[in-house]
Amino acid sequence: MAISTLQKLASQITKSPSISISSRAVIARTCASSAARTSSAKVSDRIIKLSAIDPDGQRQELIGLTGHTLLKALTNKGLIDPASHRLEEIDACSAECEVHIAQEWLDKLPPPSYDEKYVLSRNSRNRVMNKHARLGCQVVLTRELEGMVVAVPEPKPWDTP
Repeated sequence: MAISTLQKLASQITKSPSISISSRAVIARTCASSAARTSSAKVSDRIIKLSAIDPDGQRQELIGLTGHTLLKALTNKGLIDPASHRLEEIDACSAECEVHIAQEWLDKLPPPSYDEKYVLSRNSRNRVMNKHARLGCQVVLTRELEGMVVAVPEPKPWDTP
């Protein structure tokens, strides 16, 4: 659907008299190549299998897609309430998507940004900075994370009904 919209927009732009011929050609090539890439990509090639330890200590299997966040996989499984996390931007984060990741997997992730460290130190469920704590909204799934195990800590006392 998005591709057809993009193609329609490109055809309208390329017919516009105010755009040069070379610009029209660039726009048409870009739209055609992005449509080809999207249509040839298989979702099955992007699947990442993960495991999560829920607050009760039970292991649950998760499925995520490369390029998506760990938060998305956890909310799809129902381990984190999607309404508790505002968007997927660090500016609106309240550390509700905090997870604990083993050192072997932390080494495969980029280091946390200053903003992520700040949010965790200020809003962490433990009130003490855990060196294995990361925000699920900031962990982008990649092929290297296949098989990763994360622990979802218990909710804050003030977040439970």
